[in-house]
Amino acid sequence: MDVSPLKDWLSLFALAFSVGTPLVLYFKSDAKKAIETLAGHASRIQKLEDELQHLPRKEAVHELQLALTKMEGQIATMVKSSEATERATRRVEDFLMSKS
Repeated sequence: MDVSPLKDWLSLFALAFSVGTPLVLYFKSDAKKAIETLAGHASRIQKLEDELQHLPRKEAVHELQLALTKMEGQIATMVKSSEATERATRRVEDFLMSKS
């Protein structure tokens, strides 16, 4: 009995089995979903990176904080000056009212 035709068919079956098994496992498993999820995460991360480019740097925020502190001091000085001007104006007004 000659087994060489059977040997050819068995080798073809083994080749199909060895190539087909990973493909079947890939399409039946969650690997496809995982790859799609990773692609979704990649696009979300890219959107975040694009948005973060427009935000100010840490140094810029610190400079703004210093500028606001300086402005608060200047406003406090202006308030004191305004109060002094108001007092002087009231004194002049009282003087003029008492004259008439």
